[in-house]
Amino acid sequence: MSRAAVKKLFERFEADKPEPKTELNFTNPFTLTVAVALSAQTTDVAVNKATAPLFKIADTPQTMLDLGEERLMQMISSIGLYRNKAKNVMEMCRILISRFDGQVPLNRADLLSLPGVGNKTASVVLNELDIEPAIAVDTHVYRVSHRLGIVDAAANTPDKVEAELMTVIPRKWLTRAHHWLILHGRYTCVARNPKCMACLVEDLCPKIGVG
Repeated sequence: MSRAAVKKLFERFEADKPEPKTELNFTNPFTLTVAVALSAQTTDVAVNKATAPLFKIADTPQTMLDLGEERLMQMISSIGLYRNKAKNVMEMCRILISRFDGQVPLNRADLLSLPGVGNKTASVVLNELDIEPAIAVDTHVYRVSHRLGIVDAAANTPDKVEAELMTVIPRKWLTRAHHWLILHGRYTCVARNPKCMACLVEDLCPKIGVG
């Protein structure tokens, strides 16, 4: 896709949803970090269902520790890998209290030092809080980026896709591009039987990988 086409693409995304946000529910940097960490290999809907009652009683590292690992596991048992995720959340809380005065560190290096926080989670947190433009590449972003031809076929890993997207997307759209691509992949450019007739960028799409 040419730079002119990329510009048109994101102009349309912006016109359709000027201020896209994560569909994960959160109230502060801590609950955002926990929610994103819990969302690995599961849906935002499932995470929101589990965290709605959880965050009412545990929305800080200390209150989460007070809750206890067993109770946390019970409250998030409806999501995938809940045992390991509960263990990571508890260890994260201990580290936040002992090393960061109970606050989530809002820089990539320190975020990556936390259990259960990988590059994708750190990117989502930093981007959502307007700390650092980032594009977390999940299956939706990966699929849409290739189908629309925003990235080359040689960008065959999430890291390569992210690096190329950060280069080709104009800076003014970088903090929102992550959400636009996810939402487009989640609701329109789905994995099977993409809804091309309802696509607002259908005329710009080379149809790579559709079908």
